[in-house]
Amino acid sequence: MIEIHQFPCLSDNYGFLVHDPASGQTTCIDTPDADVYLAQAKAKGWKITHIWNTHWHPDHAGGNDAIKAATGCTVIAPAEVKQITQPDQVVAHGDTVSLGAFIANVIDVSGHTNGHIAFHIPEAGVAFVGDAVFALGCGRMFEGTPEQFWGSLERIKALPPQTILYCAHEYTQANAKFAVHADPDNAALAEYVAEIERKRAEDTPTVPTDLARELATNPFLRADDPALMAKWGGATPVETFAALRAGKDNF
Repeated sequence: MIEIHQFPCLSDNYGFLVHDPASGQTTCIDTPDADVYLAQAKAKGWKITHIWNTHWHPDHAGGNDAIKAATGCTVIAPAEVKQITQPDQVVAHGDTVSLGAFIANVIDVSGHTNGHIAFHIPEAGVAFVGDAVFALGCGRMFEGTPEQFWGSLERIKALPPQTILYCAHEYTQANAKFAVHADPDNAALAEYVAEIERKRAEDTPTVPTDLARELATNPFLRADDPALMAKWGGATPVETFAALRAGKDNF
């Protein structure tokens, strides 16, 4: 079975190493801090063979060159990563990549950036979603449009509900405050927020999360819910998403 090692890096990023014991292959999911990734791989006794980037931002691809220089690994990334480093293989929506016998589907989840992708490994029941969606939130819309971003969230919503979502930042407490503001009568959300507060008080990560819970509580994934549409004045899910995103930006 695939092994996933999660660890904190930078101020609020999470790093992930994904390891296939059968083949011995290990991929970095993004590279916020090369030194931390190399040290974590060494401690696990894993050789880094790949890097899978979700998008071009330096806290996601900034460690590529140093890790490649140290390990000779293969860098697989969306075309936009060329803005800061040269990938060995460019991938886009509909492509697949492999780690040993495990196959990951590449999904367009653009909106935070225009080329953002996610990696979904169906056999393992996991998806690495970068900054496209967070526990109780979604990424700031730096480059995309509401239509584009909502389409991306719909692709995430269409994954099996038991999918475990590995997002890239510990933003959950701040996201929870806005979620309660956005959707104050959601009982499932209130229960989730209480759990988040307990975890953070114990310095326990709130990542990963699972899609089923996010579908019930994350206002950005629920922009097609009639109650939220009415509350936020959106005639369509896209309009509601746009209103929610603007509301969070100014919260």
